[in-house]
Amino acid sequence: MSNTGKLKAFADSIAAATSPFRNYLSDLHRKYLPLSDGTVADYIPELALADPSWFGVAVATVEGQVFEVGDCAQPFTIQSISKAFVYGLALEDHGRDYVNSKVGVEPTGEAFNAIVLDEATNRPYNPMVNAGAIATADLIKGKDGTERLKRMLDMFSRYTGRSHDIHVPVFLSERATGNRNRAIAYLMLNFGMVSDRIDETLDLYFQQCSILVTARDLSLMAATLANGGVNPVTGDRALDQRYVQDVVSVMLTCGMYDSSGDWAYRVGMPAKSGVGGGITAVSPGKLGIGTFSPPLDAKGNSLRGIRVCQQLSQDFGLHPFNVAPPPKDLDSWIKGDADLDRW
Repeated sequence: MSNTGKLKAFADSIAAATSPFRNYLSDLHRKYLPLSDGTVADYIPELALADPSWFGVAVATVEGQVFEVGDCAQPFTIQSISKAFVYGLALEDHGRDYVNSKVGVEPTGEAFNAIVLDEATNRPYNPMVNAGAIATADLIKGKDGTERLKRMLDMFSRYTGRSHDIHVPVFLSERATGNRNRAIAYLMLNFGMVSDRIDETLDLYFQQCSILVTARDLSLMAATLANGGVNPVTGDRALDQRYVQDVVSVMLTCGMYDSSGDWAYRVGMPAKSGVGGGITAVSPGKLGIGTFSPPLDAKGNSLRGIRVCQQLSQDFGLHPFNVAPPPKDLDSWIKGDADLDRW
């Protein structure tokens, strides 16, 4: 980042710290912190070690301001949130037509780990279920697993502006308990949807799910999509603009497991959740949201994260089909000239 860029980032951080919008997020965090429902994921043994009290909310605007409240620096594994962004990399590697020949874009209504393919085409239904994500990972170019993983990590770094590591214990835990995913991969191999480098691709998939991120990272990843594929803080392009629409469209229809329809109805923002407790949500042209809270609902989505996103969508009119004036004007709250009455 240039010196000018660093000065702008510093000025933006000062503005974010004193903005009424940060006070709003603090109130939101305080409101939902006592929520004690939900269960921390334990089907991957390492995930069960998460503290259920962890709770972070971060919002990044397309102008590059980042607002953080709570445990926004707490690292956790990205899990299924990675699927949306790896799908974007596969589109860049092969183009829309070829990727669509291997992975569809239709919602399933099935559990994310269902062993089911489209009976007409033998493709996995979409890149957000495990079958589709494994097929998508198989499409990532590279001469071997090491090069493919490096390309994937470099891609995530462009979204977040920092380097990322693999949480090795989670990776090994996923690999050790991943027989269902192996069954899915071999079923797809039978139908020609993936290559015969099954072990390498599965390791790549388990590693992508084990990448360490924070709520701040998730907000920047979403803001990058909201900003047409350009990271609003660093100015680096993370995704070719022509494929941003593809990624956010599938996030909207398929990103919240088998409650994606209810999410689209109530919240409306393209989003992706993960069983590690993260949610990333995109308000195109405006901002990105990243939340982290490990307790999950029955569908595998973070309970506190859902409530936060619902409240933000309602208060600031972030549902794309909302035509009524929102209760709060987003620009005014961020810039500091809003009515400061508490909600």
